[in-house]
Amino acid sequence: MAGTSAPIERPTASDGAMSLLSKAVLAGSFTFLLGLSAQFKIPMPPDGVPQTLQTLVVAIAAMGLGGRWGTISILLYLIIGALGAGVFSEGQAGVGVLMGQTGGFLFGFLLAQPVIASIIRRRDGTVRGWGAIVSAMLAGHAVIFLIGVPWFAVVRDFTLVRAFQGACFPFLPGMLIKTIAAVFIGLACWPNSARRFW
Repeated sequence: MAGTSAPIERPTASDGAMSLLSKAVLAGSFTFLLGLSAQFKIPMPPDGVPQTLQTLVVAIAAMGLGGRWGTISILLYLIIGALGAGVFSEGQAGVGVLMGQTGGFLFGFLLAQPVIASIIRRRDGTVRGWGAIVSAMLAGHAVIFLIGVPWFAVVRDFTLVRAFQGACFPFLPGMLIKTIAAVFIGLACWPNSARRFW
């Protein structure tokens, strides 16, 4: 009949299940990427703590998945590694790695997710501009260092100053490079929103 409006399509239970499934698959994909990025490492002086691409993946997970699913993705990574899969740096695995000198950084990945997501994503899930991406990367690294460096100091029986010299300062140039990379990834994946400053 002329003038009759089209029926409104409402989401069904199957739509919700498919959305949940797609989010779970994406979370699993980021878990895989986090394990893969751990294998690209550069041992950093003076203590050989490796520089990896993991913090870049941590930030992209928060951008793409949000705080909740990003946290699930990182948690899954830690559980898989603790159960014996060689997903940690240098193919290491087991609870001993989580309790070792880099364990604080690994737990920092987990706690950084809601911090990064809260800065980088709006309430509707869209990504803010490149200024927010930079701020989120810096805040995420701050969380990781604030947990990882004191943990490193305790495990190695170092002073806090000595721990920062071995597990923070050498990583700052890499942090800058990964921050720039995160901005370009944001501009490529979310061009309409990420081109703005905030």
